[in-house]
Amino acid sequence: MNTKEKNFVSAVVYLHNDGARAVEFCRTAAAELDAHFAQYELVVVDDACTDDTVAQLRVWGKEQAAPLTILHMSTYHGLENAMNAGLDAAIGDYVYEFDSTELCYPAELIFKAYQTALNGSDIVSVCPRTVRGSSGLFYKVFNAHSQSAYRLRTDAFRLVTRRAINRVHASSAHLPYRKAAYAASGLKMTDLEFDGQLTVKSKGRFNLALDSLALYTNAGFKASMTVTLCMLALALAELVYTLVVFITGHPVEGWTTTMFVITVGFSGLFAVLTIVVKYLSLLVDLVFKQQKYLVESIEKLQK
Repeated sequence: MNTKEKNFVSAVVYLHNDGARAVEFCRTAAAELDAHFAQYELVVVDDACTDDTVAQLRVWGKEQAAPLTILHMSTYHGLENAMNAGLDAAIGDYVYEFDSTELCYPAELIFKAYQTALNGSDIVSVCPRTVRGSSGLFYKVFNAHSQSAYRLRTDAFRLVTRRAINRVHASSAHLPYRKAAYAASGLKMTDLEFDGQLTVKSKGRFNLALDSLALYTNAGFKASMTVTLCMLALALAELVYTLVVFITGHPVEGWTTTMFVITVGFSGLFAVLTIVVKYLSLLVDLVFKQQKYLVESIEKLQK
């Protein structure tokens, strides 16, 4: 008797010069999906690979029975934009988002994430218990200033429902940071943990971190207010100092104090302007730059 799940699932996999590891990962993911689901698809996003990643995938795709779609990006887009293209191409009721082909977790967690989603979670993140480096610091700052009821963590992959994807796309056609958008969607999130840690890090994470803090937290506003208050305190201190000098009848000699105050004041002004410009640039990107990615072609492989 066939006891496989009837829901159609998609697995979107990001690739950029992953080589043989991409084939091994897709083979493992396909085997896990094939064992539990009657209908599924693999959508791999070729983010301008320059090695033999795609060539090896083609060979594997022609030898196995899993439905494989290769989404070729026109140029290098980076993780978030490329994965947005993959999500738009996926048609599953449940969608796995594999931002990396690093298989540092037990493969059975792939189906366990689906079982967790069936219990009422629209977003299921599979997270390592060990996190090192700047990631931990970023999430501490993000969670401290975020308005979301759910805390973000480093994750190896996540499973999202079609409802979650539609919810975040209703607020913005482009997701600058998918994880934060899901957390802010108001839908239930659940974390599954495994022993281990991620070692492979994608490029462009620093700029993504700045964008995320500006869009999904009030950290920028708090920073600008802190700078403004410091400048105000400095101005008041200078006013008190000027009054004391005037009352005591001791003239100020030279321009050292004046130039110091002017320099510090302008430094604070430019710091605030930097934050304002960052917000404005993000608004321009979200409002006017609707074409966030360019797909060169779509290639479907099936035995």
